[in-house]
Amino acid sequence: MNRLALIVIVGVAAPSAWSQEALRPSGPVAFVGGMLLDGYEAAPIHHAVVVIDGNRIVAAGPRYAVAVPQDATVIDIGGKTLMPGLIDAHVHVDLIGHGDYDRYYRFLGGMERLDEVMPIAAKQLLRAGVTSAVDLGTPFDILELRNRIERGDIPGPRLTVSGPWITRVYLDGVPDSYQVMISSPREATARTRELVEAGADVIKTWVGLTAEDYRAVVDEAHRLGVKVHAHLYHPDAIKAAIDAGVDVLQHVGSAGNPPYDAGLVARIAHAGIPVVQTMSHRIWVYPATVAFPGRLYDPVLRKDMPADIYAELIDSFSDFHRLSYFHETGSQVRNSKVAARQFIDAGAVIGVGTDSASPLNFHTEAMWYEMKALVESGMTPIQVISAATRTNAGIIGRFAELGSIEPGKLADMIVVDGNPLADIDALSDIEIVVRDGVIRYAESAAFGPVTDIGHTF
Repeated sequence: MNRLALIVIVGVAAPSAWSQEALRPSGPVAFVGGMLLDGYEAAPIHHAVVVIDGNRIVAAGPRYAVAVPQDATVIDIGGKTLMPGLIDAHVHVDLIGHGDYDRYYRFLGGMERLDEVMPIAAKQLLRAGVTSAVDLGTPFDILELRNRIERGDIPGPRLTVSGPWITRVYLDGVPDSYQVMISSPREATARTRELVEAGADVIKTWVGLTAEDYRAVVDEAHRLGVKVHAHLYHPDAIKAAIDAGVDVLQHVGSAGNPPYDAGLVARIAHAGIPVVQTMSHRIWVYPATVAFPGRLYDPVLRKDMPADIYAELIDSFSDFHRLSYFHETGSQVRNSKVAARQFIDAGAVIGVGTDSASPLNFHTEAMWYEMKALVESGMTPIQVISAATRTNAGIIGRFAELGSIEPGKLADMIVVDGNPLADIDALSDIEIVVRDGVIRYAESAAFGPVTDIGHTF
């Protein structure tokens, strides 16, 4: 059944590079005195200076080598860390961490209240330091959200979007506008083309596709200059996706199944296909919630949401250990002892994606949890930080502009209170977020010049 016809297409214009100009400081800004991690797997630069002007980085380096413009606003970040904005390679801005998908969509009335929750998700992502994100599976209503973000109407990350996914397996309980059903490779080709024409920046494939389906999707997407991200767990599906030339493997290594054989892992690693494991969204987040259920009652969530949405969110966590989403968590935790580090040990290209905001996996914390999980699985903090910035910028095809702090690149940066190289948990305390030159700050950083040129969340 072809469900693409049911998608609501929102007419949009291409985002303007200058649409947020009024929100930016009117002159140069110098961040002075902090430790700089520039996105590369390199030694940090201490007592650094980074100068931005408009939406670009104009200088970056040690204090002795970088002149601070006389007319610059100087922000003292001594004792803190400055690093590139985080890029999340797997988000869902239609979700807020609710415990049960079917119930959540019923509560929203299908699509009726989607425009209420998406701006909440966008703000939470940005506040967590995510300045760019790949949304894999939200209806094309997301295009209007992206326009609102680019106009400066609401805070949020720059979005790369897939729109609905392509599958042969209809998912009950999820509105039709999320999924595109196919029954043949010919349909796979046609639906891929229609998705790109409707506004998809990337294509997401979901479960049930044949090897011929994958080839049809990939061939058409690549003909149109678009990458394909595949939702995968089973080895046979992974092999079919690799044979077809899929660009990014999503969920592989998240312990959704027993560890993979060494030959398959080596093949992926040697081919340089990025692996976005999304490992924390069950096997780290669930035990953390068992250990401290109080995390579900973060007052920031209450502050962000209308009262009835917040009440529904909290009620969905009743007896959360019984939620269907976590029925296999025990085996996944056991599998993760090997599966979560297989690709790391093999030297595969590791991207960072969170599957936010799947149940209990809030946008406010998802990126920090995922990076923590990668460190605990064998990566060093600097490797994870580089993966979440420089590598992910390459995954989305924008390393020329994003992913590192160096002159000429877009001014996407975060200021962290602490040293994430010593303790990756420091990423839970992000004080300043700069996205496209617009400066936003948390309450803990609400003092000094930043309050004159920046904006609160």
